[in-house]
Amino acid sequence: MHPVRKRRLTIVLALFAGFAVAVSLAVVALQENMNLFYSPAEIATGKAPVQQRIRAGGLVAEGSLERDPDSLKVRFVITDNQGRVPVEYKGILPDLFREGQGVVALGELNEDGMLRADQVLAKHDEDYMPPEVKKALEKSGRLKEGGDYPAEGMDHGNSSSSGT
Repeated sequence: MHPVRKRRLTIVLALFAGFAVAVSLAVVALQENMNLFYSPAEIATGKAPVQQRIRAGGLVAEGSLERDPDSLKVRFVITDNQGRVPVEYKGILPDLFREGQGVVALGELNEDGMLRADQVLAKHDEDYMPPEVKKALEKSGRLKEGGDYPAEGMDHGNSSSSGT
């Protein structure tokens, strides 16, 4: 092989190897930062991965909130009326957090089926429902138009279904 061709081939192979390494590192980094959303029903049926960061959302079950009097640790259950997931969180809950409201908890699911959350998000006003929670509630038939858990952008004064 001619020396010039050999050098060009070496450069092309080195560039290809560098590109392959860069793509591999990007894929690994993206997989580590991914946190997929799972509804309580999906978690209860075992579709959610254990020991991997996930987002779980639903309504805080009535009567499920337990606060530890000596620390910031709280336990509650999120539900979509098809499944229930116990959640443990240590920290300050959002101001709008309360039973019967939509929440999204981010954390890791342990082998016992408890979500150890490191972040809890509550809806930010009366007219907003996180998209993932809204979809899970629609799937379970719990979302009521014009009711306690409105769809996004709906006017409370209009009781007719407008097909959002």
